[in-house]
Amino acid sequence: MLSLLVGTRKGLFVVRGQGRTWHIAAHHFAGEPVTQLLADPRDGSWYAALRMGHFGVKLRKSTDQGAHWTEIAAPAFPAKPTTGPWADDPTPWNVDMVWSLEAGGADQPGRLWAGCLPAGLFASQDGGASWVLNNALWDEPRRKDWMGGGYDHAGIHSVLVDPRDSAHLTVAISCGGVWKSHDGGQSWELTASGMRADFMPEERVEDGNIQDVHRMVQCAAQPDALWVQHHGGIYRSTDAAQRWQGIAAPMPSGFGFAVACDPKNPLRAWFVPAQADSCRIPVQGQMLVTRTDDGGHSFQAFGDGLPAQHAYHLVYRHGLDISADGSTLALASTTGGLWTSEHAGEQWHCISKDLPPVAVLQFVS
Repeated sequence: MLSLLVGTRKGLFVVRGQGRTWHIAAHHFAGEPVTQLLADPRDGSWYAALRMGHFGVKLRKSTDQGAHWTEIAAPAFPAKPTTGPWADDPTPWNVDMVWSLEAGGADQPGRLWAGCLPAGLFASQDGGASWVLNNALWDEPRRKDWMGGGYDHAGIHSVLVDPRDSAHLTVAISCGGVWKSHDGGQSWELTASGMRADFMPEERVEDGNIQDVHRMVQCAAQPDALWVQHHGGIYRSTDAAQRWQGIAAPMPSGFGFAVACDPKNPLRAWFVPAQADSCRIPVQGQMLVTRTDDGGHSFQAFGDGLPAQHAYHLVYRHGLDISADGSTLALASTTGGLWTSEHAGEQWHCISKDLPPVAVLQFVS
């Protein structure tokens, strides 16, 4: 039996099952917006990030699969400087949302990474008891050119830790491109070569520092293989994000937010197409999932079990996930739909149509 954590605008749902038999086993933080989740595969701890509006960002942790939760420290910026190069920084120095949570390497017990809105990257060495801002990325002078992609300010939504080398980090920023570190975050390089920001003036289209990456994932078996759903389409890298190759838009659309890749096969990935930036609904009201099995040379579109007409579901960046064994996918939408597939996305089973808007889901390894 598999377990799936589903973070929504009105709490965290724990869903368990297999095949066509799934049930909601628990509901935590009822009525509270959950923006990010982490089921830490190293020690089994669960983390939930809440966006509490007037009360700020909160983090909760459970070491017994949700039976009990404790509040832990939340990432927080230092005071904004009143002198120096950042005194006039228009970006607010307060965490509005935790947009990504990632476990450190297997050799780093207690290490966690949190990507936030605005685009601060924070590290914890003690399982979330305390957090420290990664100053090397936050103080990067080119940050002044980052801009919001859907929000007023840029944010970090994807953090990848190379399973072969815990010091090798790759983060994606909307809008700020892809950045990579080989020394655990002490220094960073911009690695968005090959991406195109078609929403910008021609002279800035290839500027890596303003690329709007919607989501970035990595093949666990071959970590040099990465996939990106970009504002302008789909990209793939085979050299650990050093260079990116644009993929011809599949039918019915190359626009979207979510991407998942097979943990064992670097050539296989799934996407959830939407009509366009200006019309964020399924193309012609039909919800589909597209899949490539050959590194993006060709795609198939699947809709068996998904709404076929008058469907207005949008799938957010973290609304698509694949199990560690690569055999089961889960998909959830902003209109409260939740589906699973045991057939590589070719057929889907509806678990619920009545959940609150879903921001994130994650299988428990």
